[in-house]
Amino acid sequence: MTNLQGVRKYGDGWRPMDSIDLRAYLGLLILAGVYRSRGEAAASLWDAESGRTVFRATMPLKVFHKYSRLLRFDDRRSRPARLATDRLAAIREVWDLWEERLPALYNPGCELTVDEQLVPFRGRCPFRQYIPSKPAKYGIKSWVACDAKSSYAWKMQVYTGKVAGGAPEKNQGARVVLDLTQGLPGGHNVTCDNFFTSYELGQRLLERNLTMVGTVRKNKPDSLPFAFTPTATLVSYLAKRNKNVLLLSTLHTEADSSDRRDRKPALILDYNCNKDNLYKVVGTYSCRRMTARWPLVIFHNILDVSSYNAFVIWREIKPDWMPRKRNKRRVFLEQLGKALVKPLIQRRQRLPRTEAASALVKVLQSADHDVAPPRAREHTAGPDAAGPAAAPLVASKRKRCQLCPPKKDAKTHTACCRCKKYICKGCSHAYCHTCALWAFSRDGTG
Repeated sequence: MTNLQGVRKYGDGWRPMDSIDLRAYLGLLILAGVYRSRGEAAASLWDAESGRTVFRATMPLKVFHKYSRLLRFDDRRSRPARLATDRLAAIREVWDLWEERLPALYNPGCELTVDEQLVPFRGRCPFRQYIPSKPAKYGIKSWVACDAKSSYAWKMQVYTGKVAGGAPEKNQGARVVLDLTQGLPGGHNVTCDNFFTSYELGQRLLERNLTMVGTVRKNKPDSLPFAFTPTATLVSYLAKRNKNVLLLSTLHTEADSSDRRDRKPALILDYNCNKDNLYKVVGTYSCRRMTARWPLVIFHNILDVSSYNAFVIWREIKPDWMPRKRNKRRVFLEQLGKALVKPLIQRRQRLPRTEAASALVKVLQSADHDVAPPRAREHTAGPDAAGPAAAPLVASKRKRCQLCPPKKDAKTHTACCRCKKYICKGCSHAYCHTCALWAFSRDGTG
């Protein structure tokens, strides 16, 4: 759909975007989030002095802006007919395909949390929400079911507002929880806040062999009359003066208190342990960019959630990866972004103007086309291998540098340790042992 929009905008002057271009664009968005550049102008990321080398090495700034303007997820000509019945028509197909994959890739633990997520947005959107209790206040709201321990987003729904001219939806909270827990095997517990919690919801979850723990609004008519039923427990806890908290649970059957000083009930502690933290972890390295189009806002959130879910899956598969390190997620996202932009860098035909970006392109392209000799393979066996892996070789003969322009007569004794090409000091770059091996280590081309 982006190519279709590009042809309509530029005609024959549009160069079609392929999968490598799209993945590189996503990789740059992820890297911008890793470098905490959400509020930074894109021009500063491509700046020759203060910017990052990988951005200029991947694509020109004009191309990045062009992709951001033309990125589409549906055909604009057929959208009005679909908007009549679906407010999410502009990105519905992509959203459904993505949302369908979430539960297929991860099995949540015994504790699941259902909560709302507000993606900040102040532009024009037919279902933009105003929630004064949220930091952003204005944005696009989604319902999320997350694994309580890892915060993996297991299921999501975008709230598109009430139907125009229709009556407000009754028992919306119960409907959302039942939808998001559909297909969840028995034996799980669902934690939710007072917007969702009700006695009726607890009974319907028990029919699925699921339990529930959640806070209760004091003005709900079904809270107190059922406080002591055989299947539900209601706890009233005075956390502070004039702040009474009510919690309803179908998991706890006894009035157990903790051994702590404050003697908090076990129900309160279980609820606090299973609160939703997805909005916090996603916001840490968010790739959101400034835009006036709400489909792009949803797409940025898809990318943020997907990146975090990928990290959760990687951490489960590789529990011994980077032990005792606290920056695992940042390293993972940085490697993910570099892996996405690498194929586009390797096929670039024109070198960037800046020296650092040009050197990065040359390194990746030479690593892609040339095969290391046996001696070089021995030095690049791993991070603990002995010997200077990135050290150049000194040849006996003196030849012209193979990277300098033909008119420049630069002769040298130094040759590349991998491809054996002669290279002068002006075209070479020094790398330490770690950076040379692991700068792009996911597929061993450092």
